[in-house]
Amino acid sequence: MKQVYSHSERIKLFISIVFPILITQLGLFSMTLFDIMMTGNVGPSDLAGVAIGAGLWVPIYTGLSGILLSITPIVAHLVGAKKTESVPFSITQGIYVAIAMSLLVLLIGAIGLNPILNGMSLESEVRYIAKYYLVALGFGVVPLFCYTVLRCFIDALGHTRVSMFITLSSLPINIILNYVLIFGKFGFPAFGGIGAGIASAITYWIIAIISLYIVLKKNPFTAFPLFKTLYPISFSKWKEILLIGVPIGLSIFFETSIFSAVTLLMSSFDTITIASHQVALNFASLLYMIPLSISMALTILIGFEIGANRTKDAKQYTIIGVIAAVALSSICAIFLFFYRSEVATLYTNDPDVITLSTAFLLYAIFFQLSDAIAAPIQGALRGYKDVNVTFILALVSYWFIGLPIGYLLANYTIFGAFGYWIGLICGLAAGAVGLTWRLVKIQKNFQSRTQVD
Repeated sequence: MKQVYSHSERIKLFISIVFPILITQLGLFSMTLFDIMMTGNVGPSDLAGVAIGAGLWVPIYTGLSGILLSITPIVAHLVGAKKTESVPFSITQGIYVAIAMSLLVLLIGAIGLNPILNGMSLESEVRYIAKYYLVALGFGVVPLFCYTVLRCFIDALGHTRVSMFITLSSLPINIILNYVLIFGKFGFPAFGGIGAGIASAITYWIIAIISLYIVLKKNPFTAFPLFKTLYPISFSKWKEILLIGVPIGLSIFFETSIFSAVTLLMSSFDTITIASHQVALNFASLLYMIPLSISMALTILIGFEIGANRTKDAKQYTIIGVIAAVALSSICAIFLFFYRSEVATLYTNDPDVITLSTAFLLYAIFFQLSDAIAAPIQGALRGYKDVNVTFILALVSYWFIGLPIGYLLANYTIFGAFGYWIGLICGLAAGAVGLTWRLVKIQKNFQSRTQVD
């Protein structure tokens, strides 16, 4: 990645960075998407079981992998400041942190999974599928987190297209494995929803192995001699990674876990409602990949510019990112309004689930504009290495505003299950307002600091 000078060059560089990230995110998300869509064709119990399992797994994965996202601004700053000799050490420590977090997740899962599922009002078949879907996923946790570190390294150098090709090469494998293991093809038993977990775990190993080969054998990554030196554990470097990463991870966790909390609260409703809610939420999450990808691109670009002390360039990238996110999310909202019935049929052939999913998808439209503002601003703030206030804003807007409003509307008004979605919309809107305020303040601080220097 290199410095550009004109506005048109910045737009071109922005597109070249964000498009591969979007394809990569869609590819990674599609693994869960195909898990849910394909199990939906087995039956409502399998769909609900995978939905509950995914509802527990996604916030844990995204929150902890969010900690590892600190590798992106750390490497981007080092490259922008031309301190490339420090990159291999940072990546090695990132791998150590990834392994430590993976082992912690597996330990907590072994202790807490049964009590959590037994505490939910689930039908026995749904509980069984959710449990063993998660057990199967557990075998892919270590490679998945290690892949996250390698991907952050690749992306921080501006080579997001490489991450795209890695993900796209593994996606067909995941779909084929799903087909074989869910439905019992080519002599394999039909595992149903559990088969989706097995397929995903195998795919995570494939992604990690491909990524490792590329960073060790292919240019321009060989210019950074990764893993040539076996560095000892450096708790001072872990501290840097965690000081930046933990607020990022907590911020992402509070955002994703609010959706999982709603899913768990909905366990008091019938299986059809749980399945329909998950269909709508899953597709809304798919559309969220657009502002999320823009957010990740802004972290890379702004981190590079701030590392080189170019604050005006960083601000211009922020404007480009927010405008792009709002425009694209508006198009998605219009599409969802007119084609929500067709979207529901992609997930299931059960007429009751289709009807209720269509109603939930109407509320998902309102997620789009709030996400279009909040997500890019979060990415920009991470590029500035400003992460603590973002975490506090996420906690307040989602858990102190969104969830209480949703609970009250769902349990004490005629909105029922839809009340939770109204609460989510309120939380997302509050978060967008708070993040906008924080970004304006940070940009002014950096501009003043630059003028003084």
